Amino acid sequence: MKLILGDKAYSTWSLRPWLVLRRCGADFNEVMVPLNRPDTAEAIARHAPAGKVPALQVDGVTIWDSLAITLWAEERFPDVALWPADAKARWVARSTVCEMHSAFGTLRGELGMAPDHPMCVVQDQPHVPSEALSADIRRMIAMWKDAKARFGQNGPFLFGDWSVADAFFTPVAARFRHFRIDLNAHGDDGTAKAYIDALLSQPDFLDWEAAGRAELAA
Repeated sequence: MKLILGDKAYSTWSLRPWLVLRRCGADFNEVMVPLNRPDTAEAIARHAPAGKVPALQVDGVTIWDSLAITLWAEERFPDVALWPADAKARWVARSTVCEMHSAFGTLRGELGMAPDHPMCVVQDQPHVPSEALSADIRRMIAMWKDAKARFGQNGPFLFGDWSVADAFFTPVAARFRHFRIDLNAHGDDGTAKAYIDALLSQPDFLDWEAAGRAELAA
């Protein structure tokens, strides 16, 4: 089984399924494709027909897209608690993941990870959000506050225990940290800050971050 990834310093999409597979205890090899190079598209195309990372090669099949890989992991590792046990919490968790996967285009574009914006580094000056980005940030924080208040009181993560939702929001936490987003100015009462701290201190993410720092130092 091979997981095709982009650089760990930049590839937020690759981080999501990597965290899920680590949580599952899956035995997989990593194939790293350097991003932002003239031959990047050609290199990815050799592994993934969609021309994007991440992709998972397993049993002669290539699964592309971070959410599709996550759904595969849910089927392959049914004994691993990837979603909240409570049904209502699970419905909301899946809704948050789908919204993260399909929306927040301004956040991705304006807070993009690129050669001068690695996710494991905090930039010198805070980013001043556009109105559209501020709307995305307010929505994100409101969603986190609602989920934590309703379902996340018994642990540090969005629904208490770690779940797929946390895998999908970890890259957002890294983006907010890197660009030094003022959470209080977007409706945070401390909930978002505490949640971000939990995501960015989770052991699997720390392993990913250490690898990203090693890439930058090489």
